[in-house]
Amino acid sequence: MAKYSVKPLEVESVFGSDEIIVSKTDLKGHLIYANDVFCRVAEMSTADVLGQPHSIIRHPDMPRAVFKFMWERIQSGHEIFAYVKNMAKSGKYYWVLAHVTPSYDSSGKMDGYHSNRRRPDPTAVRTIEAIYKDLLAIEAAHTNAKQGLEASTKALHDKLAELGQSYNEFVWSLVGIK
Repeated sequence: MAKYSVKPLEVESVFGSDEIIVSKTDLKGHLIYANDVFCRVAEMSTADVLGQPHSIIRHPDMPRAVFKFMWERIQSGHEIFAYVKNMAKSGKYYWVLAHVTPSYDSSGKMDGYHSNRRRPDPTAVRTIEAIYKDLLAIEAAHTNAKQGLEASTKALHDKLAELGQSYNEFVWSLVGIK
């Protein structure tokens, strides 16, 4: 949200369990579509978001390693499910369970990415929050950002190996938590 220089607030914004946040980006992650739910929850107009990097709603509590992993998956043509903490223009936060997929043109060439986001289960959010805090601490422990990202990415992969799950399997294992 560099465009707005917003300070995060410890105020949660929620959206309906029957609502879906939808966005589409080009290959560089710039928004080319955002539905009305996206704009309302992000507290921005369509004009505010179109052409902007999707990271306009990135919350600083999100580990860089998670976004690196997401980008690697979708750029290689795979879908990904992930819990993401976003930030509205006011600084309020909101959690989503995101499903991100590559989009293709009529000739089969990848031309962007499509994301649908639903409101996640609060118990799953508490579980993922603890993991994300650990990853953020690893990233912050390095004065060199690249080394921090590498260490955090390794920790994420180690965690998944310890669980014997892919990232998508891990995310879906949390969906059933009650």
